[in-house]
Amino acid sequence: MNWEIIPGILIAIFAIIGSVIAFRKRDKAGPQKREKLYQHLKGTGIQVSLAERNDQKEKIGLGRASGRKSEGLIIIENTNIDFINVIGVSSQYGTQYFLDYLVESPRLQGKEAAKKVKLEKKKSPPLWGKVTHIAWKGTNPLAQRLNVNYRLEDILMLNSFKGGIEIAPDPDWGYTRIRTTYFLPAPDLFKAIDLIAKDIRLEYGVRKARG
Repeated sequence: MNWEIIPGILIAIFAIIGSVIAFRKRDKAGPQKREKLYQHLKGTGIQVSLAERNDQKEKIGLGRASGRKSEGLIIIENTNIDFINVIGVSSQYGTQYFLDYLVESPRLQGKEAAKKVKLEKKKSPPLWGKVTHIAWKGTNPLAQRLNVNYRLEDILMLNSFKGGIEIAPDPDWGYTRIRTTYFLPAPDLFKAIDLIAKDIRLEYGVRKARG
């Protein structure tokens, strides 16, 4: 027996076992994540409802990557956001959850429009210091619009939000995703995301009918 290959085999076995455990935990915790977010938003006065499972829009942003699963959609009323898709990404290291705020974008055209936009934070001192400046990075024209949205900048500068924000247009589906890690947004942060969605609509979408 070639003993040198034993460590590699053991690592592969542990990775498979870890992945199986992560998938099983996700199957139990995922629906609870959607329900918890739904109840939180409802409690803050936002008009929400749960979409039926297996809606085609659950597939937006999942692609063919293994380990990714939608835990279901939350319908948002009277905002610039159409849906929130709760995403679970599982691996041998466990499951991470993300939120995709979906904005209908029927006017997405061209290569530049399809490129991602990311929030960049500058801190002083770096790494552990206070955020002193934010900027939206990307060649997408949307980045220019966001960089002059000073109301949005004020909200993001004044709160303690420590995560990232990535904006990913998806011309194939006609939607743009605003992706964050999973968290229960305070009213000011939800307002910030709604302002981002408003700029997306101005750039690529249509005005959403208000109830």
